[in-house]
Amino acid sequence: MNYVKTFSLMVLLIVLFMIVGQAIGGNQGILFALIFAIGMNFFAYWFSDKITLKAYHATELTQYNYPQIYARVYPIVSNLAQRANLTMPRLYIVQSSTPNAFATGRGPKHSAVCITSSILNLLDDNELSGVLGHELTHVKNKDILTGTIAASFAGAISYLAWMAQWGAIFGGFGNNRRNNNVFGLLFIAIITPIIATIIQLAISRQREYAADKGGANLSGNPLYLANALEKLEYANRITPMQQTHLSQATAFMFIINPFRSKTIQSLFSTHPPIEKRIERLKTMSM
Repeated sequence: MNYVKTFSLMVLLIVLFMIVGQAIGGNQGILFALIFAIGMNFFAYWFSDKITLKAYHATELTQYNYPQIYARVYPIVSNLAQRANLTMPRLYIVQSSTPNAFATGRGPKHSAVCITSSILNLLDDNELSGVLGHELTHVKNKDILTGTIAASFAGAISYLAWMAQWGAIFGGFGNNRRNNNVFGLLFIAIITPIIATIIQLAISRQREYAADKGGANLSGNPLYLANALEKLEYANRITPMQQTHLSQATAFMFIINPFRSKTIQSLFSTHPPIEKRIERLKTMSM
């Protein structure tokens, strides 16, 4: 059911993308929008992991640079990867006071799992296995690729909407100019980015529920992840990460949204309510 919902939302996002392209420039607008989307998604597919890891100053976790941490984390991930029938992912660590974790990469054979340094002090090994199982489920389900493509389409729609805004100011493009459809362009410029963002976030939330279920199964006890989520939510609320220009684009990758905003954007969450996630996990344990 989760896959059906995700697929339906992705189709809806693509349709919205094509509608915006058509509204701006007719058939030529659709062609431009399609080429633009293909270019963005190609770039996202090949380079999103490198960009994300570099953006957060992640360092590869090996037995040479972090022997004690490696000795603790590697056996957990290796065991979980075997259970999930996955290739062992590359391990990374970010020096941060915000306890969190994320996965990135274009597929199971080109994946990386990253933890922040402070998560090791907050969680015990069982709870850590729940978190890392969650991330490996994202890898197995190719959720990072799905989320990256959804973010690319949403970003492309926002860019096209920005073009529509300027088109409305200067009287429209092509057929819109001749038809004096300035108000239609202005409507598209304002409404479609909001709709695209809502669809993108809905996709992210669906994949989080599925990863929670997978993480619970891989770790062997749903309560491991439930307890971890409760601790992480509190810690991330007290000590959020500093926001950057990539915060909005990468927030969906983390197991808990590490960014807090005082603006209206905080109403648009990349993750389901933590209470519902914990409730579902506790129900699984019964």
